[in-house]
Amino acid sequence: MRLTRESEYALIGLAALAGRPPGVEEPLATIAESHGIPREFLSKIFQKLARHGLLISGRGRGRGYALARRPEEISMCDVLEAVEGPEKLQECILWHEHCADDDPCPLHHCLKEIRPALLDLLKDVTLADYVADSAHLELHLRRKARP
Repeated sequence: MRLTRESEYALIGLAALAGRPPGVEEPLATIAESHGIPREFLSKIFQKLARHGLLISGRGRGRGYALARRPEEISMCDVLEAVEGPEKLQECILWHEHCADDDPCPLHHCLKEIRPALLDLLKDVTLADYVADSAHLELHLRRKARP
């Protein structure tokens, strides 16, 4: 399964909000600027996330966003389905453009068997896990970069 830049930006934006106290809104422009994401693109992504009940959007000129649930209650499956659509999680992981049940790739039947396990994993991994793992990865990369 290959994810789009839209999913990458959604995870970055959600991770930024996960560090805020519950219910405290962060302006969209602040998130976009601090992470180098085009504001209009992030706005469209956040609108999708809000429609799926993952974000609460504020009103007015500053238009802020906050998580609708605690980071421990938002799964990676929730995020990916909101951004990519549920069909994305049903695609062949190798030849998604050239593979379907009615026109299978050579490994279709084998790979189809592991799809439920992948979905279960994505349901089990939360935004809180993602944030914690991202922090560990950043720390590891910084240590590795030191002379």
